[in-house]
Amino acid sequence: MILIADSGSSKTDWRVIHKDGQISQFRGVGFNPYYQTSEQMALGMQVEFLLNLQEEIQEIYYYGAGCSTPERKSEVIKALSSVFPTASIQVDHDLSAAARATCGHLPGIACILGTGSNSCDYDGEKIIANRPAPGYILGDEGGGGYIGRKLLQDFIYEDMPLEIRKDLEETFQLTQAIIQENVYRQPFPNRYMASFCRFITEHKSHPYCYKLYYDSFMEFFDKHVCRYADFQNKPVNFVGSIAYYNSDILRKAATDKGIQVKLILESPIAGLTLFHKENL
Repeated sequence: MILIADSGSSKTDWRVIHKDGQISQFRGVGFNPYYQTSEQMALGMQVEFLLNLQEEIQEIYYYGAGCSTPERKSEVIKALSSVFPTASIQVDHDLSAAARATCGHLPGIACILGTGSNSCDYDGEKIIANRPAPGYILGDEGGGGYIGRKLLQDFIYEDMPLEIRKDLEETFQLTQAIIQENVYRQPFPNRYMASFCRFITEHKSHPYCYKLYYDSFMEFFDKHVCRYADFQNKPVNFVGSIAYYNSDILRKAATDKGIQVKLILESPIAGLTLFHKENL
């Protein structure tokens, strides 16, 4: 049996390819070795769905945020090995997941717009170029944490329409003190900031909320997609909830930049499952 995982900072999609070809699935908490130890990740993997498969899983293909260096990959391997001690484990970057799920064996530009953001140029077999991804404090343009941070900054500075501010106060009982507690004192501030994107999406008919997304997507294109060679002539694909639930704004921003958006997926897990089934 084969276990496939696609993990971001907020959630992990797990898929199992059984010996008879059947598929089972589970969605759990997210992991990121930049912010978590192997022990913390292993604790998050102690869930019934995975524990019930301990003796049956032979191969694991794990794609995750933060898995860009050998040191970070080894942290994830250590966590997985504590749950599946006899399995063969391969850990790769979430960019590889995005590329394989959206491009398959064809060339293109693959992008992630979820809690964070990232991108790569893919030749149909391997990643040939990618832009820096310095994380939620220094980067993540177009990602949920980045957009949520802009909203919270505007709330604190009272630099947003009054009706949006009142709605935030009523919906979340939001105050500056609560924001600073969650951003500076609680774990996973990027998840907290990204959590406000559901509110922004629900209000995207309002010019203020629409502009939050549009401007952030344009920044993402400027910092990422437009830096790849011949980007105007390559299909650009996206995975991630921010891209998926705001695809109308994303496609408008892309058109304004002369970018050809092809496929937008909420999650790469279905494409990854197909990719690995084809390679059995």
